Amino acid sequence: MSRHVAIITDSTAYLPMRAMERHSISAVPLTVVLGGEALEEGTEISARSVAEALRKRKPVTTSRPSPEVFAAAYRAAAEAGAEGVVSLHLSAEISGTYDAAVLAAREAPVPVRVVDTGMVAMALGFCALAAAETAQAGGTPDEVVAAAEKRAQGTAAYFYVDTLDYLRRGGRIGAAQALLGSALAVKPLLQLEGGRIELREKVRTASKAIARLEEIAVERAGAAPVDVAVHHLASPERAGSLAERLRERVPGLVDLHVSEVGAVIGAHTGPGLVGVVVSPR
Repeated sequence: MSRHVAIITDSTAYLPMRAMERHSISAVPLTVVLGGEALEEGTEISARSVAEALRKRKPVTTSRPSPEVFAAAYRAAAEAGAEGVVSLHLSAEISGTYDAAVLAAREAPVPVRVVDTGMVAMALGFCALAAAETAQAGGTPDEVVAAAEKRAQGTAAYFYVDTLDYLRRGGRIGAAQALLGSALAVKPLLQLEGGRIELREKVRTASKAIARLEEIAVERAGAAPVDVAVHHLASPERAGSLAERLRERVPGLVDLHVSEVGAVIGAHTGPGLVGVVVSPR
């Protein structure tokens, strides 16, 4: 491998495997604990397994990668010829993953820049792709970080969940917000804001919520070149229909990704999740 800046992210980026291989991006896995067993996201547990466990009200928790796991990833990058590493991760407001990466970076054999993107899912994935494209073009670590941060600043993520209970249980949304949603029997639309999950709007029915999600995404996308991702958990029909409508309605659409989220995000959102990421080029 030629001298380069290696790009490392984590398993919550939910990048297509083809894209990771094409851009030489590697991902450190987060862990899901189900039935007392710790399982790596992406290889040892599926989102469907998590959705089924949640439906049966089985306890499901998640945990960050250990600093040792990150240290191994940084060593592997150095051994493959990297002169530096840019390590891009989900929001530090909702996970300790960034902190673990920072600890490992201090002892890495090559310089490591750790970036809290404030994002998750393909909102993080698009940042990793921007970083990788800059690295492959010969960019310096500073230029690679700048590309990722610029992409993050322009990217927006919105999502619908059937209930706020799972986010409340995992401490990812305030109890007051969760109680408000339950008390009013509304369907919540959420967004990433400042790296945190915030309640954006309250809609009366699931169908109206999905329709509103579509309108928000179209408004955010505008007419400029933009990449869009549609995520779901155990809701392929909803996601597929939404993606087709966005394909018709977003004039500057470059790439459209449709995928089920992984086990970690699924554990905190529950079945029925539908999300849209809008990321201007």
